[in-house]
Amino acid sequence: MTPTTPWSIRAWPPILWQAGRESQLHFHHLSTRVTMPGDRKSRTAGQTIWGGHSAAGEAGVAWDWVQVCGEVVAMADPMCVVTNLRLVGEEGEVLTALESARFLNEIVHALPWQTEVQRALQVGEA
Repeated sequence: MTPTTPWSIRAWPPILWQAGRESQLHFHHLSTRVTMPGDRKSRTAGQTIWGGHSAAGEAGVAWDWVQVCGEVVAMADPMCVVTNLRLVGEEGEVLTALESARFLNEIVHALPWQTEVQRALQVGEA
């Protein structure tokens, strides 16, 4: 299942995932796009989408990014990672969005997403 927009990941069946567990999910790049080319008054921004397989099904994560300067890109809002993962705590309770943010950011941090964003930016310059 390849999403066309980050929000379409929300339509995927939810997957319960133990927070803090060594990830057996190996995410791969699905798409990155520039949604707002920068100019003198605004920064270049876009979205990136990653997917992975698990025994429970397809998992996806997506987020907005912004070009800070030159080749430096950052997550636009680290608190807003769109995913179909439903993280659960040690007692089996589903974590809130705030509680999940740390674990989702660990997933994002482990991915080579900045390389894919740079690739998309270079294509946009051609």
